[in-house]
Amino acid sequence: MLFRGLVGTPQGSGQLGRLRTPFPMCVTRFYLLVLLSGLATSGVLPVSGMRVYTSGEVEAVNGTDVRLKCTFQSSSPITPAMITVSWSFRPLGHGHEESVFYYHERPYPPTDGRFHKRATWAGDIMGRDASIVVREVKFTYNGTFSCQVKNPPDVHGNAGEVKLNVVTTASFSEIVILAAAIGGAIMLMVIFLVIIMSIRRCRYKRQEEEEGVEELPRRERKDPTVW
Repeated sequence: MLFRGLVGTPQGSGQLGRLRTPFPMCVTRFYLLVLLSGLATSGVLPVSGMRVYTSGEVEAVNGTDVRLKCTFQSSSPITPAMITVSWSFRPLGHGHEESVFYYHERPYPPTDGRFHKRATWAGDIMGRDASIVVREVKFTYNGTFSCQVKNPPDVHGNAGEVKLNVVTTASFSEIVILAAAIGGAIMLMVIFLVIIMSIRRCRYKRQEEEEGVEELPRRERKDPTVW
């Protein structure tokens, strides 16, 4: 009975204890969150601010050139002497990953491998563009290209990926887009020519009317003796 009396508490006081217990923990978590936010803002804790964006998936016809777009955003100022860009390639299946391109202050094309004399720099570091161009693509280029950008202290972040699909001929969607672009250009030219011809006709008609108004008084003054 004595043990039960020491351990047991009234129902009301038990509820009060359960209500009071989480309050100090919430306050502690709040102060901890504020402390971590202040450290991150002051630069004591490293914050990753690098974001890399790519087109995701690209289709190219065998033997043509293709641009692999890669742009980035960094929370740190862009420093050309510090920033690095690394492109790598992972073929379909179980092939090993290999380097495609490297940039640090200047381009470093591959000196060997399947992309030797095939990959060229097409980016602009100050414009936050790390794109490259792969020339005369082959079917062996089917796979995933990865773009990694580092701008110290932003050295951690996601790597952008581009899946390249090399095909024999252009897909139906690309043909439709090309046909629509050509048709739109022809339509604009036709509209432009129609506008020019309309303006010329209006000017010619106005000139004829002005000449007719000038000739009318001359005919009336030609023979004043005639009644």
